[in-house]
Amino acid sequence: MGGTGNIGEGLARRICLSGKYDVIIGSRDAGKARCAADGVMSCLAENSCTGTSCTGATNADVCDCDIIIMSLPFDKLASTIETIGKSAFENKIVVSLINPMIRNPKERYFLPDHPVDGSAALALQKLLPVSAKICTGFNNVAAGKWMELNEELDYSVVVCGDDLTAKRIVMDLVASVSKLQPLDGGPLAISGIIESITPLVITLALNNGLKDVGVYFR
Repeated sequence: MGGTGNIGEGLARRICLSGKYDVIIGSRDAGKARCAADGVMSCLAENSCTGTSCTGATNADVCDCDIIIMSLPFDKLASTIETIGKSAFENKIVVSLINPMIRNPKERYFLPDHPVDGSAALALQKLLPVSAKICTGFNNVAAGKWMELNEELDYSVVVCGDDLTAKRIVMDLVASVSKLQPLDGGPLAISGIIESITPLVITLALNNGLKDVGVYFR
């Protein structure tokens, strides 16, 4: 959901190029979603990748998928789920790559903006049915790198979640994308720490002349 931005569309391209997963890009505007999906399909054709497909639809249609990735601003999360209806998320694996932050680009620093629940992932868990299995994933991949398909992604990706089976499935998804290394980050209670890393790396980039800073745990 929220797949029409550079992160969402770039992630869709990367996942499809793995040849293991079909993708539905969701948006409030189905036309925008179809346009983004056409871009993904053109990319697949250019790379002679015929084993997977990408289509565009409304956010509600994305709930037909086995794994739902939430790639949208935190302030749009509750209204998006309310519009769709939380019952659509029953028994689904839901991946949050949402990093709430306070942006101060002129002062050259960004700060975490933790919700009352402690993290976007924990807030998402409260919004969805108990049967939904929430994980974090892809949070700290540099945004500018998703669409640069000629570059390999070899960052570490920490996956948190309370359901061990769901977490393993998400880690397998992460491992299918370029050369990303999935790491088990423990329960969803850790998610606030993971979400805090992104404003830190942006601040490091701003103050040290760096670009598209990634995270490695080695």
